[in-house]
Amino acid sequence: MITVITGGSGSGKSAYAEQMVLEAGDLNRIYIATMFPFDEESYKRIERHRAMRAEKKFTTLECYTGLKNLKLPLHSCVLLECMSNLTANEMFQEEGAGVHTVEAVLQGVQNLAEQAKQLIIVTNEIFSDGIEYDAETRTYQEYLGKINQEVAKWADQVTEVVYGIPVHWKKKNKEGQKNETTMEQL
Repeated sequence: MITVITGGSGSGKSAYAEQMVLEAGDLNRIYIATMFPFDEESYKRIERHRAMRAEKKFTTLECYTGLKNLKLPLHSCVLLECMSNLTANEMFQEEGAGVHTVEAVLQGVQNLAEQAKQLIIVTNEIFSDGIEYDAETRTYQEYLGKINQEVAKWADQVTEVVYGIPVHWKKKNKEGQKNETTMEQL
């Protein structure tokens, strides 16, 4: 099962995703961290987050690029946080995929989905600010948009978290069929 969780900065999407993992039952809790530590503050932030997850019995795997090569333990509920960082890493890190970022990230997600009992993917809503960006940033937005759209197609559930409130755009019903919500239905 694949779940995609999106939302703006500070929306509560990470807390919602972690709670989903905690409610997933008796599975190995795997947290795939994609934030590349680039300065002293980011190292401190990573350590703080790792300590918080350890209390919740998460095993943290750091994976900045090459998600398609990652091997997971059996019976895992995997939280991939976050697609935005992974996309930037693949684009800009020396060992990243560069112009092949979209393909590399999607292959990585497929790899995780084939191994995990449940895969929860956190991504960011970065497309609605109305600001005009430079060409490199626009390319990043284009790549992340393509990735988000494809992963949402594969997903069994797509949830946007707004002010801590989950809004389900796509979710399996009791019969296991996917229901998609449109703006008209809200």
